[in-house]
Amino acid sequence: MRDLREHFERRNALETILRYIPGFHGYLEKEYRRDADALQRQWLADQLQQAKRPLDELGRKWLDQGQWNQLSQIELLRSRLDQLIGRIRGAMRGYSGFFDLVRVDDNVLDRIYAHDAGLVEQVAALREQIDQLPSQPEQAQSKFGQIFDQLESLGRLWDQREEILRGLV
Repeated sequence: MRDLREHFERRNALETILRYIPGFHGYLEKEYRRDADALQRQWLADQLQQAKRPLDELGRKWLDQGQWNQLSQIELLRSRLDQLIGRIRGAMRGYSGFFDLVRVDDNVLDRIYAHDAGLVEQVAALREQIDQLPSQPEQAQSKFGQIFDQLESLGRLWDQREEILRGLV
């Protein structure tokens, strides 16, 4: 999350001056929120993408061991990760711009940011769980159920985020 902090700290002198122009302050704040939302979604998707590396390594080990029948679990997990990554990368932006026809209320944005904090924690926990998968197929099989459950939970959290943005919750 260091990128987000740096982003907010990089306001230049022109932006500081323009913040005093009536109406421009709110516009700048919304632009920062738009950028922060994009950075957060990128981070979430990148973390999920990186979680596939240990799965690939595990798959190679299993291939070397002749554990062909176990590879379907890895492929299914990779496929579900790809689905969620696609949803996150292609998601509606967390707020609409100053000149857009549709606007998202600041209260909704606050709810989104609180919700996103939970998403960040869950993605980090999922990533850790995948990183710690044992290399032995028998031991790893028992962990796959938990990982699939966690991934499904992440999908539901993402659904809730989209519902909040649509004003359904």
